[in-house]
Amino acid sequence: MLDSNIINFTKPSTFILLGIPGLEAAHIWISIPFCTMYTIAILGNFIILFIVKREPSLHGPMNYFLCLLAITDLVLSTSILPKMLAIFWFNSREIDFSACLTQLYFIYCFSAMESGIFVAMAFDRYVAICHPLRHSITLTNPVVAKIGLSVVLRGIMLILPYPLLARQWPYCRTNIIPHSYCEHIAMVKLTCTDIRISSYYGLLVAFFVIGLDVIFITMSYIQILRAIFSLPTKDARLKTFGTCGSHLCAILAFYIPTLFSSFLHRFGHNVSLHLHILIANMYLLVPPMLNPIIYGMRTKQIRDRLL
Repeated sequence: MLDSNIINFTKPSTFILLGIPGLEAAHIWISIPFCTMYTIAILGNFIILFIVKREPSLHGPMNYFLCLLAITDLVLSTSILPKMLAIFWFNSREIDFSACLTQLYFIYCFSAMESGIFVAMAFDRYVAICHPLRHSITLTNPVVAKIGLSVVLRGIMLILPYPLLARQWPYCRTNIIPHSYCEHIAMVKLTCTDIRISSYYGLLVAFFVIGLDVIFITMSYIQILRAIFSLPTKDARLKTFGTCGSHLCAILAFYIPTLFSSFLHRFGHNVSLHLHILIANMYLLVPPMLNPIIYGMRTKQIRDRLL
């Protein structure tokens, strides 16, 4: 089967996505939790956007960032799920070369944006707790707009070389991608040239996005914890720390699967391929589902408005 797809071409017209190799018989069953997560992500994030838009008391920096996060989650989950479900339900494995590059770009671009939004939210919590009297002066609407624009532009510019490099490589092996979506390294491995530029650039982007963002968030929370522990009473400390609860839960839901998947990809050479792919899917599907649940349950104004 694979031999029939080993052809000589410079640019393939289509790629074949295998879904989750080794678990083809279970594709229908796997699609049930994936479809459920997608449905919750779509409904939850639209509800967040609707409530924040309709409730004037929620028109503040943190909730503006939350709306940007909701939009990012909607695009991110929609970039991967419809095609994945088509593979699971209808065995529709073909994807156009340009469509594959577009999917690759959207997945990594909006993942980078999401990481940047968490940094912006950490900065908001830092100013609100460490410099409360200056919060309204520091995070004005124009400043929030500039931060949001910088997060979006960073994602767009950093990820743009991914599809540009992948488009120019000559492909002379198979057009079969053993994955459920157009994953960057899985795609460029099909080329018949040296892909070290793509590999090294991917590591550089991972450092600048995940590495630096985690450092900035950690630095913010070190200052936040210092300010909290300087408060005179336990109730005041708990109440202040509670304002960071939603943000911390969302950060953990995003970074833990991401870091675990990256670690497994680099060092888990003895781990089966289908487990690699399942984990890679989880870190793209779970945060968009959990974020509206976390903020809906832990933010009193959103919870009350929803009820």
